This record gives sequence, C-alpha cells and structure tokens, in this order.
Amino acid sequence: MIRFQNVSKTFKRHRVLDGISLDIGLGERVALIGSNGAGKTTLIRCLLGEYTHDGSVTLDGKAPRPNRTQVLASVGFVPQLPPPLKMPVGQLIGFAAALCHSDEKRIAELALRLGLDVGRVSQQPFVKLSGGQKQKTLIAIALGRAARVLVMDEPAANLDPEARKIFFELLAERQHDTTMLISSHRLNEVASLVNRVIELDMGKVALDDRVADAGALTGLLDCRIRVKRAEAAFAKALTAWNFQADADGLTWTGKVAGPDRLRFLGMTSRYVALIADLSLSEMETGAETGAEASRPEATA
Repeated sequence: MIRFQNVSKTFKRHRVLDGISLDIGLGERVALIGSNGAGKTTLIRCLLGEYTHDGSVTLDGKAPRPNRTQVLASVGFVPQLPPPLKMPVGQLIGFAAALCHSDEKRIAELALRLGLDVGRVSQQPFVKLSGGQKQKTLIAIALGRAARVLVMDEPAANLDPEARKIFFELLAERQHDTTMLISSHRLNEVASLVNRVIELDMGKVALDDRVADAGALTGLLDCRIRVKRAEAAFAKALTAWNFQADADGLTWTGKVAGPDRLRFLGMTSRYVALIADLSLSEMETGAETGAEASRPEATA
C-alpha cells in the first residue's frame, strides 16, 4: 500500500533522510520511533506530498505530490504541530467534513469522547484553543473520516491522561480495517496497538521489527553486554541507559523496559563490531517489583 524507495531529503546540505526503503502493507499498524531529528516528520511529509525528494514514494501506486487530491482522499492526518488557523472551530469542522465527505455530527461525537464539547468552542478561533483542545479537534476530524490510512505525528503529545487513553481506544476500534503510521516517542503507549516498529536514526532505518506478540513489548528485561574493548562512546551510551560496568569496563549490566527494547537494540546495533556478547532475558513477574528500568532521558 505504502512504498518508500531509496528516499532521501536534504535541507541546506543537511541530509535528513538517507536512502529510506520501506513497504507498509494493508492493515499494518506501524510505530515510527526515533529521537528528535531522526527524520520521522520529514518522512511523513514526503508521504503526504509536502516535500520534493530523491527516490520515490507511492500510496496505492500513486505518487502523493503530483496526485495529492487523489492520495489524500484516503488519508486521515494529525500533524505534530497544529496549524495556526484563525477560522472558528465550528467552521473548521464544517469545512473539513464537506471536503472529506464526512459527518459533522460524527466528528463532534468523537471530540466529545476525547473530552471536548465542540458546541462550547464552536465560535472560538481554532488558533485560540489550548494545545489539548486543538489536538482533540484534529484527531476527531481525522478519525471522523472513512480513511483507509491514518498518519499521525506525535498525536498524543498534548492530550491529558484520560484523553490519551480514549484516543488509543478509538484507534483500537479501527485496527482491523485501517493502515496506521504513528510517529511517537512513547512506544509503551502504542505497544498493544501496533504490529510493526520502525526506528529511524540519522535519516536511516535503524530497526524494522514486526511484532508477533504484544507481550514482547511489556515487562522488564535483564541485559548483559560483553565488549571486546573499552570505548568511551559506547560507555557513554550505556551510562545513559543506567547500565553499570565491571571493574575493567568490559562487561555491562542493566535492566531495559519492555517498551524500550527495540530502541535499545537499535542503539546497540551501531556498535555491533565492538560487542562480543549480548543477552536479554525476561525478568520473573515477582522480580519486577521495585525494579527501575533503564531509559535514557535524551530519547525518552
């Protein structure tokens, strides 16, 4: 359904995407993860036809940029940053419903489930809403469509805990008939929803894992790493994950939270020539009590 073939994008000599090739099939629910600057948003914007780029991007065999109307007709999109629209909320919902052939009442119902009463803010300019209200409005508009593809860039970033819970319940209701591409810094939030995880790092695919069992992304893992020689860069990376080294600095041990397993392995893959042995084992349920999982603050 979605195909990226050798996609590269450069901004002012800075290569943000570097030869990305991916195929995302019908019904796949993909978590797109990676640190800030990894290229997640740029990849999404190439998919939506917003950027020119090297290589090719197609959705159902059509290139998004020259066929934006046709391609976007089947896509529901929630941006990372809400647009600074001055039109009243009610007018925005009416415009979006007419453009996408969706139902205004359905959009209002979805917004209400997320905790936003559209009737109370219908006369307010969209730009004047709080960050959470804007996000709830945009999510309701996207989910109110009969879209076969949902593309969401950090969609839960401004939601309160209850709205975040409802949001992922709404996505779960669509999981059997919709292809999803969800960019998120919080893999644990989408672990039970997605069946594939793609991690970008420095514009490249660092990890592409199809998840057969959502339980593999939960719990805690004991990790032991033996390196061939001490190296400052790798030591710094492991220290960020709260790992401890032995006296000679060649053996490292720590705990990795299940939802961060794929990100951790993506990090260690950059040092594969240095690693002599790496083992991950699930902790027993009783051992999880009081245990602190490793998680780097810079990438959380």
